[in-house]
Amino acid sequence: MTEETRLREQICLLAKSMFDRGLTGGSTGNISARTPDGGLLVSPTGTSFGRLDPARLSRFDATGRLIDGDKPTKEMPLHSAFYETRATTGAVVHLHACHSVAWSLMPEVDPGNFLPPLTPYSIMKLGKVQLLPFFLPGDPAMGQAVRGLAGKRSAVMLANHGPVVAGKDVEAACNAIEELEDTARLAILMRGYDAKQLTPEQVRAVVTEFNVEWD
Repeated sequence: MTEETRLREQICLLAKSMFDRGLTGGSTGNISARTPDGGLLVSPTGTSFGRLDPARLSRFDATGRLIDGDKPTKEMPLHSAFYETRATTGAVVHLHACHSVAWSLMPEVDPGNFLPPLTPYSIMKLGKVQLLPFFLPGDPAMGQAVRGLAGKRSAVMLANHGPVVAGKDVEAACNAIEELEDTARLAILMRGYDAKQLTPEQVRAVVTEFNVEWD
């Protein structure tokens, strides 16, 4: 089995796992990963995370030319923006995850730091998450908004839409986006309560100890 074949199967396995656990439904969500030769494997447009076919993933070469597979997701501008602005990006995942979308609707959310500091794990895996405004699905302006962050964020939340996370590889990106959704769920559960968040000193200790991109 070649490295690319293993990557194709891993993409589909992780996507199905997220679909089976309700992290994205229907034909929503998209995922991409860097291939060993510098190209990309991307989930096709209109496909379900629960039924991705490894052989039909959209295949781009290192110049960005589609060379095999089905037509890619219309959210390619989002994926491309992360690959172009963050050299460490090896994979990008976008979900329509219920609790993170719900949290994006709340008036108290800080656009520059979308998730409240409820646990150390969202800080460790995501750093600060930027809340972006609403865009029409597939609007290239989403990619422009990510480029406007100049590579300083590995994760963004599209208001009224869903989270997008870049990681060093496809497993890391999937783990991080699940942490984002879990933290948003905790925020919803604690809304209206006087919950004890991490203090600024505790947040800084996590950032320092785990070398987190933060400022």
